[in-house]
Amino acid sequence: MPRQAQASQRTAGAIPAYQRIKNYVLQQIRSGIWTEGAVIPTELALCKQFSVSRMTVHRALRELTADQVLLRYQGSGTYVAPAKIPATLIEIRSIAQDIRDRGHQHSCKVLQLQQLQASSAQAKRFRLRAGAPLFHSLIIHYENEIPIQLEDRLVDARRVPEYLQQDWSQMTPNEYLMRVAPDPTGLYTIEVKLPSADTAEPLDIPLDQPCLVLDRVTFSSDAFTSQAVMWYPGNRYKLAGKI
Repeated sequence: MPRQAQASQRTAGAIPAYQRIKNYVLQQIRSGIWTEGAVIPTELALCKQFSVSRMTVHRALRELTADQVLLRYQGSGTYVAPAKIPATLIEIRSIAQDIRDRGHQHSCKVLQLQQLQASSAQAKRFRLRAGAPLFHSLIIHYENEIPIQLEDRLVDARRVPEYLQQDWSQMTPNEYLMRVAPDPTGLYTIEVKLPSADTAEPLDIPLDQPCLVLDRVTFSSDAFTSQAVMWYPGNRYKLAGKI
């Protein structure tokens, strides 16, 4: 037997039998031989093909089912599962662009601009040192002169040193940050909350009007860039996306 064939046989022998079966199934799927929804060979057929026990085949198929590669139905057979489709619920978009896309007019009013120091809780959440400089902006956004979002934002002053000098009537904070800190990643939460008096007043809503609250922390190159807490009146806004 040629040396290369001998080496290949030794390598195959070093791989556990159940793993060789898993590799075979994955190769059949990736090559397109077995397509989505196709029924795969029975356990008995795979036992004969690989000269292994049914317990070994069962382990391989059980693990592939746990990984959502296969679907198994008692008394029916084992099938190739649908491919996973990556998706995101929230796309980081400018509210001004959303409003323009609807053919409406965006405007905003800056309620507050200031420099702060990161508290110990903020420092832990944003991966900063306590006392690190932060810029704070509080902006109300309007659609056709109706308030639809209160944006409460913190920004790393060292990474975005010119943040407070921007004209937010010409560009939203989100649009500006996408330019100076591109390719953001982050985490977000969505909750329904009742507003405080300080939140309800600029949104022109009663205190008993529930709001949709999006809290988003973004990073660029694994470094903190911004946290935005955005309040949307529940009677004027709905969350939509694609699936």
